[in-house]
Amino acid sequence: MKISQVLREKGDYVATIAEDASVADALNQLVEKKIGAVVATNAGGQISGVLSERDIIFGLSSFGESVLRKRVKDLMPQELHTCTPNDTMFKAMSMMTDRRLRHVPILEGGELMGIVSVGDAVKARIAEIEREAEALREYINSA
Repeated sequence: MKISQVLREKGDYVATIAEDASVADALNQLVEKKIGAVVATNAGGQISGVLSERDIIFGLSSFGESVLRKRVKDLMPQELHTCTPNDTMFKAMSMMTDRRLRHVPILEGGELMGIVSVGDAVKARIAEIEREAEALREYINSA
């Protein structure tokens, strides 16, 4: 299944935040929107990274409550991993597994098109398995 299909079903909304915003602001956005990550953008509006709830927890462990005064870019991983809408969910799932990611921004020509999460990947895989099982049932019943 292509990532573009997943984005059509789930929508293309992505929560973003300036990389210079405080971690407290990012945390408030995560809680308010009930999401697990925000995509950070630089002053030029380009994507610079992803800050997840996991990053905040690790920051809390390292810095204590002062982590809330740090900037988003101080906590988010430096390396940005992305996919395109034409990539398969298998590629996204492999990347998530290999790099221990939970969220992957989807870019096309440098433009943010959406984001996929581990939950999206699991949901897509379950739907594929159900379609395959139904096709096999139909084949068996028609024989």
